[in-house]
Amino acid sequence: MPNSSPRYISNLTRDTYALILAGGRGSRLHELTDWRAKPALYFGGKFRIIDFPLSNCINSGIRRVGVVTQYKSHSLIRHIMRGWGHFKKELGESVEILPASQRFSDSWYQGTADAVFQNIDIIRHELPRYVMVLSGDHVYRMDYAGLLAAHAESGADMTCCCMEVPVEEAANAFGVMEVDHSNRILGFQEKPAHPKSVPDNPELCLASMGNYVFNTEFLFEQLRKDAQNAESRRDFGMDIIPSIIEQHNVYAYPFRSAFPNEPAYWRDVGTLDSFWLANMELLYPTPALNLYDAKWPIWTYQEQLPPAKFVFDDDGRRGMAVDSVVSSGCIISGATVRHCVLFNEVRVCSYSLVEDSVILPDVVVLRNCRIKKAIIDRGCIIPEGMEIGFNHDHDRAKGFRVSKDGVVLVTRDMLGLPVGYE
Repeated sequence: MPNSSPRYISNLTRDTYALILAGGRGSRLHELTDWRAKPALYFGGKFRIIDFPLSNCINSGIRRVGVVTQYKSHSLIRHIMRGWGHFKKELGESVEILPASQRFSDSWYQGTADAVFQNIDIIRHELPRYVMVLSGDHVYRMDYAGLLAAHAESGADMTCCCMEVPVEEAANAFGVMEVDHSNRILGFQEKPAHPKSVPDNPELCLASMGNYVFNTEFLFEQLRKDAQNAESRRDFGMDIIPSIIEQHNVYAYPFRSAFPNEPAYWRDVGTLDSFWLANMELLYPTPALNLYDAKWPIWTYQEQLPPAKFVFDDDGRRGMAVDSVVSSGCIISGATVRHCVLFNEVRVCSYSLVEDSVILPDVVVLRNCRIKKAIIDRGCIIPEGMEIGFNHDHDRAKGFRVSKDGVVLVTRDMLGLPVGYE
């Protein structure tokens, strides 16, 4: 059993450098990531996705963090500088931005492994004993201390963090680890049609979360080998892991919640439907993701804005929000908002109805609109009297995108407004 003494854990976290891979486009989110990287996408009323792995690092005691950026990174870099730029390098803590800069080749980052390889000199300068490589585009709460302790106690060269998921859910969707009874990895399948189950439970498998811990010198050695392999796709899942599992100690770490009475929470919000659903889950009376835990805060950058305001109390013109998250600066003026997530400075004008929707910052919904099961991108101005989500044929005719599960995406470009809001 891993040593869990505070002194032991603090030594592990102090000897760890975390590298968050935040350069992904998130193409399955379509127009929602036309002007921002997926890790910069808004989530939960006031956060961006990158805030979750960053908060996990800080709350776990890992205070040396690099954020690797590439695709349309302006809003991501701006957010990190504003919300995460207060750490003191003199005290051994920092959140640094590592943009693609062709340090070891003439190419930009070619894959997850290459993104780490091109920053070897920066990592080496930090002199860590362990390097934690984290995906920057998932929403979850995790104490990384347990992962580090398991890695150190097992004598592993590499440890892969995994989520226990039903076999049918993982099929064609996740990278899956085949393990023995000690969780040593025997094989890796990239999005298999028939995933290998865990020992003694044919209904569950271990899906990779894209989070890894390496012994530092072992990582450098494998990255150098991979860089010399002309056939490599420069990816941890497709190249590095399959090449090392037979000759080295590579273990899986099943992710379980470290929080009392709370199931493990992890969401890949990589599609319009999964992004919408994960936001809607926050509206449950007791949501699976607890954003109100003062002992494990999710840090972010937020503007100083006035409180939300609800005005008019006339029959047929009552400003109200029910079963909703409403953020600072919002004004609900004689309108009804039901089962929605509203980000900062959203305005909903009189006689409008907004239901089952995710409304990103700075949106204005003018009078007599009806909106249902939609994602409205930042800065949209919904014209007076417009209906969205009630007739999908009409939605498509307006140029809106309708997802497989019937979520309607509306962006500024679709409305003929100037684009570029991040």
